[in-house]
Amino acid sequence: MIRFLPLLLIFLTGLAMWMFSARQMRRKLNAASYLLDDPQLAAHFTPLARALDLPKIPVLIYDIAPINGLADADGRVFITRGFLEKYRQSIVTGDEIASVVAHELGHVALGHSKRRMMDFTGQNILRLLLTTVLGRFIPFIGPWLANMATSALAARLSQRDEFEADEFASALLIKAGMGTEPQISLFRKLDQLSQSGAATSPPAWLMTHPKTTDRITAIERNTLKWHAPRNL
Repeated sequence: MIRFLPLLLIFLTGLAMWMFSARQMRRKLNAASYLLDDPQLAAHFTPLARALDLPKIPVLIYDIAPINGLADADGRVFITRGFLEKYRQSIVTGDEIASVVAHELGHVALGHSKRRMMDFTGQNILRLLLTTVLGRFIPFIGPWLANMATSALAARLSQRDEFEADEFASALLIKAGMGTEPQISLFRKLDQLSQSGAATSPPAWLMTHPKTTDRITAIERNTLKWHAPRNL
């Protein structure tokens, strides 16, 4: 039991770090967000609420400039002020914003916040083990390789969650009668809007989100699969 104590301490430390980080993020959201007050835009969320058998889907505005959507572990869904401004400039449509809301609802419904908490603590243990083993055989370079390996794993797990949330959003949009066209059209605009295609972007295997082209391909594949005629 004693030999497993260091791993247990690392797990508990990682868990505490995650909880502290989540609490800090929630404080930021609470301090810098407000309920969306735009009936015209909110009307685009009504089909989603109907498909989920909910009276409405409250969406909050996170008052920051970057274009993004967020979901808190408590179930709240946010879009940033930057996204709202693009809508008001007619650069993105209401249905495209609704596809972002559907994606964030996917993160909530699939329990990704809790999963990421466990992933984070597990990665801390893996990083220590790899650093210890590789550092013994490859001094100096070993810890760097261990950090790269765990960073790549973290990115891979994050990309998995994004694909799953995309799939949930596609299914919800189809059920709501909106189809996946808004989801696809937004992704085609997203690289330019967020400037994520810049030369300073990290390698795909270290990115927390999948490549936009891969996400579009997955959405199109699911759309075809779900709309394919069934043999009787």
